[in-house]
Amino acid sequence: MDMRLTGKTAVVTGASRGIGLAIVRALTGEGMRVVAAARTLTPALKETGAIPLTADLSTAHGPAEVIEGALAELGEIDLLVNNVGGGDATADAAGGFLGMPDELWGQVYDLNLLSAVRATRAALPSLVRRRGSVINISSTGARTPHGGPIPYTTAKAALTAFGKALAEEFGPQGVRVNTVSPGATRTDMWEAADGFGSLVAAANGMELEPFLAALPAASGMTTGRLVEPEEVAALVAWLASPHAASVAGADYIVDGGAIKTV
Repeated sequence: MDMRLTGKTAVVTGASRGIGLAIVRALTGEGMRVVAAARTLTPALKETGAIPLTADLSTAHGPAEVIEGALAELGEIDLLVNNVGGGDATADAAGGFLGMPDELWGQVYDLNLLSAVRATRAALPSLVRRRGSVINISSTGARTPHGGPIPYTTAKAALTAFGKALAEEFGPQGVRVNTVSPGATRTDMWEAADGFGSLVAAANGMELEPFLAALPAASGMTTGRLVEPEEVAALVAWLASPHAASVAGADYIVDGGAIKTV
């Protein structure tokens, strides 16, 4: 299906790997001009043909600087994908609530919620002019906050609510805002030897490889496998397209059937 995005412009945050990289590839593959922002620019990102920008999106000024740079490169912005999230894997993040200091809460909220707030605030004047759209990448943890570190899952719950509120306020001005919430996805967060998955595996007395093999079943994923980043990216491209012109304020779950409630 032609997504009818050729010549449109986009900004993707957290674009260097995983879901963000897959989104950049999907959008450039549809003919979009993409500014890809990340703290570290990987060779894979540079190969996409996107315009790379280095930024620390967890800082108070980083997101606005990205949007300023994007406007200079693109002129106007048709799509903002607030994908950056997660955070560095630490023992605190894998522990319980009482072991999580204020510093951890602040870092997680800055990266997973306030980066989207700040980037969206800076991009909205252009998005209103272009009658564009915002897509926030949240997590199924927003709906199952017991399933991960409390700072992360509650920040994602706030991000999902943020998207719903924005859709209500800016929909009448022509801006569509939607959320995509992936479940366990095949990214470095789970698969890297120094990632969050490795910490959780160790906390459960398991090696990483058998832990990952058991994760889909343990999570209730009826597909029997982790979500692929490209599957999330394909949904993002569709939501950004005119084919989804009446989709606003929605939260799409991509979790292999793990969430059983309606």
